[in-house]
Amino acid sequence: MTAAASAAEGGAKGAQETGYEPDPRRWRALWVTLVAGFMSLLDVTIVAVALPTVQRDLHASPAQVQWVVSGYALAFALALVTAGRLGDALDRRRIFLLALGCFVVCSAACGAAPDITLLVVARLAQGLAAGFMAPQNSALIQQMFRGAERGRAFGLFGSTVGISSAVGPLTGGAILALASGAQGWRWIFYVNVPIGILAVLLGRRLLPSTRRSGRGQVDVPGVLLLGAGVLALMFPLVQADSGGLGRLWWLFPAGAVVLTGFVRWQRRLLARGAPPLLDPRLFTTVRGYAVGAGVGTLYFIGFSGVWLVFALFFQHGLGFSPLRSGLAVTPFALGSASAAVVAGRLVDRFGRLLTVCGLSGVILGLGGTALLLRFAPLGLATWVAAPVLFLGGVGSGFVVSPNITMTLRDVPVHMAGAAGGALQTGQRLGAAVGTAALPGLFYLVLGRSHDYRGALVTALGTALVGMLAALALATLDWRRDRRTHGSRRGRPDEVAHDPTHARQT
Repeated sequence: MTAAASAAEGGAKGAQETGYEPDPRRWRALWVTLVAGFMSLLDVTIVAVALPTVQRDLHASPAQVQWVVSGYALAFALALVTAGRLGDALDRRRIFLLALGCFVVCSAACGAAPDITLLVVARLAQGLAAGFMAPQNSALIQQMFRGAERGRAFGLFGSTVGISSAVGPLTGGAILALASGAQGWRWIFYVNVPIGILAVLLGRRLLPSTRRSGRGQVDVPGVLLLGAGVLALMFPLVQADSGGLGRLWWLFPAGAVVLTGFVRWQRRLLARGAPPLLDPRLFTTVRGYAVGAGVGTLYFIGFSGVWLVFALFFQHGLGFSPLRSGLAVTPFALGSASAAVVAGRLVDRFGRLLTVCGLSGVILGLGGTALLLRFAPLGLATWVAAPVLFLGGVGSGFVVSPNITMTLRDVPVHMAGAAGGALQTGQRLGAAVGTAALPGLFYLVLGRSHDYRGALVTALGTALVGMLAALALATLDWRRDRRTHGSRRGRPDEVAHDPTHARQT
């Protein structure tokens, strides 16, 4: 059976099962959302290679320039769940297009910023716009696709998430090489403008509107509680370079208390019959959601932080240019890109086993890279590390894409935005921990020993701890699925009729 016939059959099957009529423009609309999502996630890592240049040109301190990265990630995470719920309650298309337009304007403002203060302010606004845009991506997939097509669409979405993070350093290095000169870093932001404008124009033509379902009420106290809790957990992390972990440690228990209050408030709303901001039943009744959110959070602790560590090692330790530094990690990006596309087609057959194998590959790849860069001759280090970096990239492609698919595919459509926002909030929290902790460890070891190789090994080893925790959780879930469903696990025709599945969905 051809891919086109398979897709048609998947769409027809979904229509028969749910009564929905597939939009003939759905695949073109999907590519609009993926391009926009790629831009927003790429901006988390693309700026990392340009930080030394930005610091020099704008005469900024290390703490100030760190906010160019951390401020974006903080604003991104704060907006996600609220934006997802607003999309569910109002109109995902409208919120997506408004957020995308704001993202384009803020990108232009970042590129034109005359000093570090205005650049940080523009990055905060850009991160907020990205946070409003991101959960609409997964929600629109839930809305536009059913059956086997939904798995394929989520596979492409997961590929976008993984690839955008992996190719950020390379893309940033390439832009800096092409736009040479004192102000070349500005093109890292300007490049978003024409792409974003084109995406807005196409999105207005292709994206479907959300049908109103009477769920227009938004939980304002829940928004405030969740925002305060996430801010309390993330603020010490984004201030880590200026001693935030030592000065603001008390915000961690305070944030935990606030988030506990948020959970209790959501349960109270459910008991009253009012719509919550984030339905707690997502974590207790929707198959795979809680485990997927946990795996994603733990994985992104290591996955996001290693790119900053590699940039520091290659540029400061080995004297590489930003472009050469990006090229050094290109094998990982290539492996991730190729594997993620394949993984989207295999997830229905193998399920959580893909995540287990993928995490094992990442751990072997990054662990082998750390050892080779520690002991191999410096002139050959990047060459001998390339094969194991590629292995790590292939593993990553089998982690991010299948995990997103398995986490979100059983979520009811009316909860899709909030569910996607919560999943990405966990990933952003993990990324914040990684981008604060791993470079911090790198500098700590470097300050004591002046050994760039030792600092790299320590940071990568710490990243592997988070990935090992994710592997343990994924393995437990895989073994539980095998006991529960036996050989039926992962076969779409039988899982679709599994009574547990039907009851939870």
